[in-house]
Amino acid sequence: MKRHLIIGAMAATLLGGTASADTLREALNSTYHYNPTLNAQRETLKSNDAGVAIAKAAGRPTVIGSVGISRDVTRSGRFDSNLGKGPNLTTGVDIAYPLFQGGTVRNNIKASKKRDEAGRATLRAVEGDTFVEAVAAYMDVMRDRAALELNQNNVRVLQTNLEATRDRFQIGDVTRTDVAQSEARLSLAQSRLQLAQGNLTSSEENYRRVIGKQPDNLAPPPPLPPLPATPDEAVRIALVDNPDLISIAHQAEAAGYDVNSVKGTRLPTVSVIGSGDYVDAFGNDNGLQSGTATSIGAQVRLPVYQGGLPSARIRQAQAIEGQFLENRVGTERAVISSTRSAFANYHAAIEAIRSGDVAVKANELALEGVRAENGVGTRTILDVLDAEQELLNTQVLLVTARRDAYVAGFQLLNAMGQAEAQDLGLDGGPLYDPLGNYRRVASDWNDWSTDPRHLPSSTRTVTPAEMPPEGVTPPTR
Repeated sequence: MKRHLIIGAMAATLLGGTASADTLREALNSTYHYNPTLNAQRETLKSNDAGVAIAKAAGRPTVIGSVGISRDVTRSGRFDSNLGKGPNLTTGVDIAYPLFQGGTVRNNIKASKKRDEAGRATLRAVEGDTFVEAVAAYMDVMRDRAALELNQNNVRVLQTNLEATRDRFQIGDVTRTDVAQSEARLSLAQSRLQLAQGNLTSSEENYRRVIGKQPDNLAPPPPLPPLPATPDEAVRIALVDNPDLISIAHQAEAAGYDVNSVKGTRLPTVSVIGSGDYVDAFGNDNGLQSGTATSIGAQVRLPVYQGGLPSARIRQAQAIEGQFLENRVGTERAVISSTRSAFANYHAAIEAIRSGDVAVKANELALEGVRAENGVGTRTILDVLDAEQELLNTQVLLVTARRDAYVAGFQLLNAMGQAEAQDLGLDGGPLYDPLGNYRRVASDWNDWSTDPRHLPSSTRTVTPAEMPPEGVTPPTR
């Protein structure tokens, strides 16, 4: 399956929605722009971008200027002279340009670039994981609202049954046992209704945490794009596009460059250096008014013995590289496992939906028949109550299976690296360009360039009622 075909299908399916209700696309747009986890990861990537500039700066010339003014306070003995005591102005400038540093600069630059590429892949991974969380939160609210409505309807039905049973008891048509059974089932249904309300509240608060606002009326989600027909096909796509796997591969490469960089600390370094000094005596200097001196030369530093530090640092870097190489295999295992699990969960949920549809229709027919048979005396009140409970259970299971199928399908897309903003065709504004900041800062030579202080773009979800009183500050520990 081609990636661009999935992208087109996913974008098309998310174009739909109901104008009078929140849509899944709107929820994902809000998540993309205002989720703090995603925005924080973008700032982390900016830090990696700056790391490239830091590595490059080590291979550039440095210019250091100095200015000093002094005045002698006392002079005696051999230091006494007819020269004035000052003040004396001294200025100087030192220039150094590294020609060779054992390959450390070159390897550090390569390592920092690889870490930046890993950071971009990690941002993709966080984006996909956050979207999965948003989809799950959206579907959880829909599931729990449906479950709450089913339980509310069940309570109303059981209240009606109880009233009818009491009326029949008054005329001697049923026994006290039938009334007690109806009362018990109503109490149990009311308890389950409270649990359903609690589950819905929890899901709505999770929706607020992930998406950044309270859920309104939620429109049914659009259908998922075509998914791979076999788990092997899904794994093949995941091994190419999964961002976690791409990230760990780049991190392993960066660790290899780190090893080469540390090895360079055992080699000589060569630099071109130059300096210029100027001295001016403002006092009585017997005609010596000022003086200048300039010099240029080359400096070679050859490390002879460093107490075993290079060998220790090389072994440390090699061990870190080995760690990343092992983690690369571990990540590959995890990607294969999560892809196959999502594939299996999706198809299991699809089968559960088919079975659930049949079960609901069968239980609806069974309940209708039991009620009719109870009316002619061939079924007991308990039989009716059991049939109502079975219908409720299958309805809740069907709602849950629909939620599970959609979330598992989206998890499968994420495992294949195809659940990101560019895949979904979001239209809530321009997408974040992970290379934009890199182009701006990675090759910057200016010592005085800086960025404005970051102000959070993520939305806060605290309500006025939740705010502490004015003047009250939260505890710091």
